[in-house]
Amino acid sequence: MSAIRDVHERIVEAPADVVGALLDRIAGADDPLFPTPAWGPMRLDRPLGVGAGGGHGSVRYAVTEYEPGRRVRFGGTPPLVGFHQLTVEPRGEACLVRHELAVEVGGWERLLWAVAVMPVHRTMVEEIFDNAERAATGSCARPVRWSRWVRLLNRLTWDRTETVETPSSARLIAAAIESPGYADAYRMELRPGMPREPAAWTGILRDAFPVLAEEDGELLLAVDTAGLTARASILVDERYVTLSTVVRADSLRGRLYWGVVRRGHPVMAKAMLRRTHRRLALAVASAGERAGSVAGRAVSANGPRNGPGQ
Repeated sequence: MSAIRDVHERIVEAPADVVGALLDRIAGADDPLFPTPAWGPMRLDRPLGVGAGGGHGSVRYAVTEYEPGRRVRFGGTPPLVGFHQLTVEPRGEACLVRHELAVEVGGWERLLWAVAVMPVHRTMVEEIFDNAERAATGSCARPVRWSRWVRLLNRLTWDRTETVETPSSARLIAAAIESPGYADAYRMELRPGMPREPAAWTGILRDAFPVLAEEDGELLLAVDTAGLTARASILVDERYVTLSTVVRADSLRGRLYWGVVRRGHPVMAKAMLRRTHRRLALAVASAGERAGSVAGRAVSANGPRNGPGQ
């Protein structure tokens, strides 16, 4: 086994109490720091505090130390040996944000760290700092840029689709075709900040098919072709986006055509859903920008905090 230590620091031009309040919201429903939806969110099994367990992606850990507004340390769970922690230290009217990682790895794990884990880890830590700047000051002077290798790793490790039954809440597609000969459904979990409006997801089908109806978070599209009566549904709820399809062959030509394309249909449907999921995730505002915009709306609604007479 060998030890790996990785430390990142940044001065944020905002008081430690302001940035510390952001730290206290990490892994929460309104987490302003963790770089999601570009990366999978950090989730804990209870509110931030000693004993809370969880992680992000395949990385598992638990909170071992917590000083509200100043420091949180996560200890690795087997087989991960080590810790990582975030701290906020006052520096006059600014503050120092620091992330420290110390783990022990051996054998092939060290190669995996060097090739894949380290580039992603370092990028994500800098994005956490970017979000701290954005949420606390309203801007980020030098945001981190993804290398081509990090972009490729992000693409390769993106969430996979899940094959499911057509949701009971997808009522439009359930009533769309009488006696369909084929039906399938695939879904992906929504990450924080991703759009919840079904219309935003029509790119799954390249916006090429007419929308027949919209109801309760579901869009029904006509995808008729080559002797087939076919409908597709895009359903967005609080947790998932689901792509469902029903098909009926209306002629010999349609049956022959469907016999050829049926084998490739699931592969294409899952690929289109996954591609659109990633594209939308990378297009939305960062966690820090979302937090900053909420804060800005609150200030606007309540009046300027530093206006005349204050």
